Amino acid sequence: MDSHHHLCYKMQECFNAIRNKISDCNSLQDRHGSRYLINGKVVIEHSPGLSGPGKSATVQVYSSTVIDPNTRKGKLSGKACLKKGKSSKKDSTKTTVYKIKLHVEPGFGNPGAFLIENNHKHRFFLQSATLVTPENKCYLPSKTPACLVELRKEELESLRGDGTGERKEWDRIYDYDVYDDLGNPEKGPDHVRPVLGGSRSRPYPRRGRTGRPATKNGTISLDTYVPPDERCSPKKLSEFIANAIQATAHFLLPEAKSLPRDSSSFESFGDIRDLYSNNRRQAMRGTSVTEKVKKFVPAQLFKDVTHVIEEVDIKFPLPQIIRANQFAWKLDEEFGRQMLAGTNPTRIHCLREFPPRGTLTESYIEQSDIEHNLDGLSFEQAMKQWRIYVLDHHDYLLPFLRKMYSEGVCPCASRTLLFLRNDATLKPLAIELTYPGSSNNVDGMKTMVFLPEKEDIPQALWQLAKAHVATNDSAYHQLISHWLHTHAVVEPFIIATRRQLSVMHPIHRLLDPHFKETMHVNALARTVLINAGGILEKTLFTGKFSMELSSELYKQWRFDEQALPSDLIKRCMALEESENPRGAHMLFQDYPYGLDGLDIWLAIQTWVGDFCDIFYEDDASVKSDTEIQAWWSEIRNVGHGDKRKEKWWCQMTTKADLKRTLTTLVWIASALHASVNFGQYSYAGYPPNRPSRCRKFVPEEGTMEFAEFLKDPDKYFLNMLPDRFEASLGIALMEVLSRHTSEEVYLGQRATSEWIDNEQVKQRFEKFNKSLREMEKQIMERNGDPELMNRRGPAKVPYKLLYPDATKVETPAGITAKGIPNSISI
Repeated sequence: MDSHHHLCYKMQECFNAIRNKISDCNSLQDRHGSRYLINGKVVIEHSPGLSGPGKSATVQVYSSTVIDPNTRKGKLSGKACLKKGKSSKKDSTKTTVYKIKLHVEPGFGNPGAFLIENNHKHRFFLQSATLVTPENKCYLPSKTPACLVELRKEELESLRGDGTGERKEWDRIYDYDVYDDLGNPEKGPDHVRPVLGGSRSRPYPRRGRTGRPATKNGTISLDTYVPPDERCSPKKLSEFIANAIQATAHFLLPEAKSLPRDSSSFESFGDIRDLYSNNRRQAMRGTSVTEKVKKFVPAQLFKDVTHVIEEVDIKFPLPQIIRANQFAWKLDEEFGRQMLAGTNPTRIHCLREFPPRGTLTESYIEQSDIEHNLDGLSFEQAMKQWRIYVLDHHDYLLPFLRKMYSEGVCPCASRTLLFLRNDATLKPLAIELTYPGSSNNVDGMKTMVFLPEKEDIPQALWQLAKAHVATNDSAYHQLISHWLHTHAVVEPFIIATRRQLSVMHPIHRLLDPHFKETMHVNALARTVLINAGGILEKTLFTGKFSMELSSELYKQWRFDEQALPSDLIKRCMALEESENPRGAHMLFQDYPYGLDGLDIWLAIQTWVGDFCDIFYEDDASVKSDTEIQAWWSEIRNVGHGDKRKEKWWCQMTTKADLKRTLTTLVWIASALHASVNFGQYSYAGYPPNRPSRCRKFVPEEGTMEFAEFLKDPDKYFLNMLPDRFEASLGIALMEVLSRHTSEEVYLGQRATSEWIDNEQVKQRFEKFNKSLREMEKQIMERNGDPELMNRRGPAKVPYKLLYPDATKVETPAGITAKGIPNSISI
């Protein structure tokens, strides 16, 4: 860092933001009888080989009960230096514990805030600061102790940016910006990308402002800015990068070494299985990948990463989808099941009118195509009983198809109709594909309808059509369900919380664990995943138009509809039921995401409601909370300002408004993200099951392509998949994103038991944890119920993506396909 001064100023109640904690009081009068001592402990993390801060770092505390007449703030203690610390080393991280003694004058009162200053040449990561003090309270603005009023005000003012200036590494400043950092014009016109956000044509949530140029000399850098309190710990970051290197070396390096960079295809399905073989592990012995990473990360971080690689031997198992039965993915029943229990279970909806129609087109699927395949029901009966479902990836893609086609892929828009059978499995009925070609409709597109077949050649064509549907769903999942609906939409809430809710505010305390590291993860994503030429553009069929498409679908986004009951009701997967505490009643029970999700939703809703009831007496107390009102106004008008004029936003004038908003926000950051993230390797880690792009269309009879298909349908299918390099890159990404890290803190847990001293809150939180533990048992029972066929399916993959893992004290890192972390973090 350019300056040796790194100031971390925090109120007493901010401990979650910089991982400090406060325990019970034990102030001792010293031997002279004229001053008192407050004992404490500070724990820091820093890289091995770098000296600790020692006397260059100091700690002071402010009184929460006695005002200094000269400053009109709480009295300030003397300084305590960090010295004579005890160090220990684990993995690539060195941890040092310092015991401190703070001298205060008689009549100092109770400590209420603390000040830490670092004048050392190296930055350190403050893991925790434990002050031995009598209270650890939250205050609504109107109930703030007089000694802390000015400090509370100053703290918030110091965090708010004004839209100017370049952020330095040590700046604790929060501000908003549009997505103007995705392009890389220095690499040429093909790397220019439109600005997202700030316009009617390309609306988008705001990101954290850095004031820094997007790139330097056309290169990427992982040394990106986020406020220090939002950064991943050194251990977590080095662990994440080390895993990415090893995944890249395992899946990608052998392909890069053995093949020219062309459109080489897999020769057989066995050829794809070999990607997971341990024989490939010898490729990781080389240093080419790590040496390339060296260019993008700070020197010390690179040392930490190489240390982790040397000590941790990561294994890459077969994806679950082919572990028990290597061909179950081909079955229609498994194809339908993944829409209810796979990695993207939030798109399917019940069809309420026929033929299906979107904003631009009406479907070419006719009643005669499906009425013979409804298990004895008439078409009218099936519609009346809500038994026909649709996976719709059609109209929103149409404006982009020709542009994508010009980039060398074979894109389709799709509609898939399915029938809900008596055993609650979904039977595919028809697939409609629209793609650029000789026109049979008014917009210059070709449309074909495919029906399920049993005979060899028609069945192979049907399999190709299903692959195009899976390709659509893969891109929608990655760009919308995962990135937009969790990562991107939550970031404005984080920024508004830091800028408008004091760390003394109870709602700040409630939300902070659910915001941990998300801004840093998003900043890294803008650097390597969603940027021009980034991994998603290289692997998804949407290519360079990926984020533009994401912006287009943000136009349809509504925060209130991200509440799970509202989402299920909108998609006609459940009925509204006001007497039901869940708010909705499932139309059929064997919808694993919906059923488990409503249980988790209810647990979160109860916990959030209990928490709010402790601090808010009535609706008036919400309406008069100046910080909450400023917070909500900033989210609506700035953070999601492109949608500020839409009428669905609540007014935030009642306790019900607050509870619903907070429940939805916690749901998105924890359970929703877990459900769409941690199953990616299980399903998309095997390209034939969920290809990310197609290099061929389904061939039409009478064409050269159809003749090629007839010679060897399996070969045609393999040639249609992403080439070896693209597929290997995609698998490596799925592996990295699906892996839990060793520092994960799960829903129903807190990083420290001293996170608050309010006994009512602690009791309610323990009730929350207990309810989650009960759900774990229930989920395992459901997975073992043979009548709930969608819980495992033909591939024998149990649905555990919403299994909380709240009982884990220390969860090992790895791909577990279960567990709900508190936040959207690496």
